[in-house]
Formats: sequence, structure tokens, C-alpha cells
Amino acid sequence: MTGLTDLGIAAIRDGVADGSVSAREVAEAYIAAVEAGRPLNAFTVETPEHALAAADTADAARASGELKPLSGVPLGIKDLFATEGVDTTAGSRILSGFKPRYESTVSGKLFAAGAGMLGKLNMDEFAMGSSNETSAWGPVLSPWRRKDGGNAALTPGGSSGGSASAVSARLAPGVTGTDTGGSIRQPAAFTGISGIKPTYGRCSRWGIVAFASSLDQAGPMARDVRDCAILLEAMAGFDPKDSTSLDLPVPNWEAALSSDLRGKKVGIPREYRIDGVPEEIGRVWDHGIALLKDAGAEIVEVSLPHTKYALPTYYIIAPAEASSNLARYDGVRYGRRVQPEQGGLTEMYEATRAEGFGAEVKRRIMIGTYVLSAGFYDAYFNQAQKVRALIARDFDQAWASCDLLLTPTAPSAAFGLGEKMADPIAMYLNDVFAVPASLAGLPAMSVPGGVDGQGLPLGLQIIGRPLDEQSVLDAGLAIEERSGFTARAERWW
Repeated sequence: MTGLTDLGIAAIRDGVADGSVSAREVAEAYIAAVEAGRPLNAFTVETPEHALAAADTADAARASGELKPLSGVPLGIKDLFATEGVDTTAGSRILSGFKPRYESTVSGKLFAAGAGMLGKLNMDEFAMGSSNETSAWGPVLSPWRRKDGGNAALTPGGSSGGSASAVSARLAPGVTGTDTGGSIRQPAAFTGISGIKPTYGRCSRWGIVAFASSLDQAGPMARDVRDCAILLEAMAGFDPKDSTSLDLPVPNWEAALSSDLRGKKVGIPREYRIDGVPEEIGRVWDHGIALLKDAGAEIVEVSLPHTKYALPTYYIIAPAEASSNLARYDGVRYGRRVQPEQGGLTEMYEATRAEGFGAEVKRRIMIGTYVLSAGFYDAYFNQAQKVRALIARDFDQAWASCDLLLTPTAPSAAFGLGEKMADPIAMYLNDVFAVPASLAGLPAMSVPGGVDGQGLPLGLQIIGRPLDEQSVLDAGLAIEERSGFTARAERWW
């Protein structure tokens, strides 16, 4: 039974279809793995009954010849997605006990495709964080450990830390994540898995708790590129309930997968070679360049001159939108209420938000409120929007000379829990390579590229033209097939 948790999404789907495994056996194996993996704190809620019900439906469907694309596949769902009747807290005390009466479009699509749900996955509060240490339910632990013998607890990245840890530790074959400024790609890199943020608008945001509405985008995380393609096909599609949803057909990304990159040009942005990044990151990047050359791609150097402004631009726009989105959590319209013994409405607002929100969320709300305030709106928010347009224009100009971009995913391997929490700026720098693609709304993917001297995974990021997820997936597959990355976390939990 234990060996069943080594099966990924494609293997489960095909095994259930040909009868070599039963969906119930797969579900039971993963449910046992989730229980055994509780020390990682990856799940906030476990839903074995949902996974078993979907598995029984899949086994019955096989007998009747009515299998669906994800029949028999149990998934983890990030706690940012509303799940009907199941706790949805966005990692925050202010939503403690909230059980939606509706289903998010993305999770609803996955369940309609036959998938079951193993549970809800821990995350940074309201998706604000890069280490999964801001969750009200405690930090998620990475299944990886350094080889220095110190056994320090490491971050799985964030905000989709529970998602990344669950896939890497074989607690789920695939999961949902969300990416605002790198929250799929950075945790994927830290834990040695694959994850893709599609073009903004490919996946509906309806039913996803909002952080920064012009940046948030759902995407899949899984063990390999093919599994990501399978999940993305089920997640994507037009949704009339989301005004930013793209009314376009969903390509058959899996069927079109090819690691032959002949005729493709891959750009290497010179501005991404920044000071202070460990030499190992540069070596893995150079190795990735060699792998894409071997796949037939032509390598060209490109310039993205406004890259250095991306991080400060993001940390003006994202907190501004967060300040607006989180204003609804006031103890009246949404969320829990804290009523002080004395005082009126204002005191109730203050007590509710003071107790309900964590320190990082409060910090970003204050930054966002400041940059939107009278006298500062033009100086900060409007200027950031103009720079965002310049960053997007840089990418548009780069596509004149290349089809894809290759960069590191993150400026380091996974770091220890607590190592950066005292320095918000150091924490924000984790997003330095991921943020530009988010600001431009481009598809971007992280795939494992190698390991550092401590045996920890390092990721490579592929960025593509708008709506060209296929080329991004193909390049990811080319790296995956040639990198020889087989490292796995040694079980300690």
C-alpha cells in the first residue's frame, strides 16, 4: 500500500483506467500518508471522507466505462480556495470556523473532473509571506533537511508552503496553489517539485480569498511537468463570475507536450545576475542553459532594464490592493467579531482586526493604506502603476528576440524557520526573481534544476509569452528530462 503514494497524477489516472490499481486503494494510501505526515503541519483540515467518496465513484465509473479526466486522483486544496461545507480560513484567525456555502470555481472544476479532496493545505495568512511562518495555524515544515547534521527545521517556502510540503513529502500527488508574487514558484523551488503560474486570467479567481486582485492567479503544483499540465487543463477556463477571466478555449497541454525545443530562442536576462546571490544559483542557471541548448534551443542574451524596480513596485501595488480587499473583515460583514466590554462600533472594529490579523497582514495593510492615502496616492501608487507598465513593456520588447526566458526561481535554497522573520526586507527579497512575471501577468513555471552543497533543491524558472503555457511546459519538460534530478527528502517525520 505504501508504494501507491509514489504514484503521481498521470500514473494514478492511467492505473485506475486500466484496472491495475483501484481508486479506493490509492485514496486509502494517501489518507494514511496525510495522517503520518501531521508533524509537517501541511494540512489545516483533513477530509478523508471526500477522498474516499470520490474514489468509490471512480471505481464505479471504471466498471461502467464513464471515467473522467481526474477519476481516482486525490488532491490537496490550498486553504485560500472556498470549499463548500469545509473550513476555509486563508490561514487567518479572523476567518476561523468559516465554512462556505459555495465552492470556488477552480476546486469545483477539479471535483467535476473526478478528483477527490484529501484536505485543506496550510498557508501564509491571506497569502502574505514567503516562508509559511505567518499562518495562524503555525508554520509548515519542509520535508527536506540540510546535510550538515544540524537537523534545523526549514521553510517549504510560501505562501503555498503547505501545498509544496504535501507534494514533496508524498502526502498528495498534486495540489492547488496561488501565486501573487511567486507563491507557487518559490515553494516549488524550495521543495524540489514543479509548479506553474499561468497567464493572468487563465484560471478563475471566483471563490479564492483575495490578496491583490490584479496579481492573484491559481495554478497547479505537482511532482513533474506532465502532472502540472494535467491539473492545469482541469483548472483553467472561462468563468462569467470573474470579470478578469479570459474567454478562451483551454488547450490540451498534456497531449501537446514536447521536449524538442528546436526553433525556439531562450533569452537570458542580464539584469537577473545580481550581487549577493550564492554561486550555486549561478551554476544551476548555467546548467539549465546547457540543458535547453541540448534540447535544441538557441540561447540569446536579452535586457529587462526595469527589473530592479520590480520588487519595490510590487510592494506598493500588492499592499495597496490588500488594504482594499481586507477592509471587509471588520466584524460586521465578514469574519469573526471581538466585542470589547466597553466602547462602541469603532472600538469593536479595532479589537476585531487587532486580534484577527497577524503581524505581517497588519504591516501590509498599513503600507497599503499609506500609499493610497490623500497626498501619497500620486507619489507612490500611481508611480508604481507606471513602472509596472514599463516592466510589462520590457517583456514585450524581449519577445522580439526570444520565445522564452530562463532565470533562477529564487535567490537561495530553503532557509531555516525563524532565520528571516525579524527582517521583513530580507524576507521580501525571496521574490526578487518571481515578481516581474507576476507584474506582467505572464505564465511562469519552476522546475527542479539541481541541489546545493547541503543537498537542498534549487529551482529554474521559465517565463513565457502571454497565453503560451505550452512553450513554458515544453521547456520545463526539456529540463526535467535532461537534469537527472531524482533527489528526494529523506523521511524524518
